[in-house]
Amino acid sequence: MLTRERLEKYDTKKMYQFYDSWPAYAREAFECHSDSAAVNEKYSGIDHIVFAGMGGSGAIGDLFAAILSRTNIHISVVKGYVLPRTVDENTLVVITSVSGNTAEAMTNIVSAKESRCKILAFSSGGKIEEYCKQQNVEFNKIEKLHSPRVSFVRYVYSILGILQGIVPIDKVDILESIKEMEMLSKSISSANMTETNPAVSLAKWITGIPMIYYPWGLQAAAIRFKNSLQENAKRHAMAEDVIEACHNGIVAWEKKNSDVLPVLIQGVDDYIRTKDQWKILKGYFEENGIQYREVYTIHGSILSKIMHLIYLLDYTTIYNAVISGVDPSPTASIEYVKKSLVQGIF
Repeated sequence: MLTRERLEKYDTKKMYQFYDSWPAYAREAFECHSDSAAVNEKYSGIDHIVFAGMGGSGAIGDLFAAILSRTNIHISVVKGYVLPRTVDENTLVVITSVSGNTAEAMTNIVSAKESRCKILAFSSGGKIEEYCKQQNVEFNKIEKLHSPRVSFVRYVYSILGILQGIVPIDKVDILESIKEMEMLSKSISSANMTETNPAVSLAKWITGIPMIYYPWGLQAAAIRFKNSLQENAKRHAMAEDVIEACHNGIVAWEKKNSDVLPVLIQGVDDYIRTKDQWKILKGYFEENGIQYREVYTIHGSILSKIMHLIYLLDYTTIYNAVISGVDPSPTASIEYVKKSLVQGIF
């Protein structure tokens, strides 16, 4: 059972309270930065934006790649140490590290500085802030909320505000996405832990290893869900494009008695051929007695769709952790890796 007492017992750092306030953080961040958008002559002519970051910061790049996929700006997402060779004077490299000490982001900012590109850096401080001050790199300090993954919403909407005029995202779409999160909060927040809460319902259903299927365009939400299940619920999870899965991954379901659970993330306006393959996949599952769960996007802009999904699915992972008797906050294994990597870059 999921009760307030159980939530308080296992969520020791009150992560759920931050998620209850996610829409408020989004609105505050956007309003705070929208009047100080970094639009000036040095950013004119940008035709390529590289988003570099890891973990929760990397998810920001996935989101922007999705919402800018149909624009004339080429988007690259770097989750690692090497920037694309196509980086040039018309490229803007956006470095994001909530901690300010991520080894990969630190390597990327050094590489960017050595190239002819423009650079914007975002962190809560750390070594990246020190480097930017020393090297005269434009730096934006954004305070952390609880942890990098929880800070996602503050960073996304701060960056949306600052990049106005650089990226073609309408202000009305940004405000719409915040409004949709405010509406969703009424049903998924900790004030409603009944079966009418879709995040609670999905969290209770996930007892094995989720296999998250998604269409092109919703990869950002699926990867974020996988990552949050791993970090918050300490649960193995996988994610796969549904079209590709129908050419290879579906064969794995021929093995019976699997503890893998299909979660189907679908767009209300998916491409018509994609909808056909969803029907085929669901038909296969039903014929073979494989239980699955469906999650649909709302109507609206791509930003609204993805942020709505991320908010719903992130909260699902918190509830799943608590149901399983797991504290969603600690990530000792990540800290172990970071401590080993961070030395000697600057």
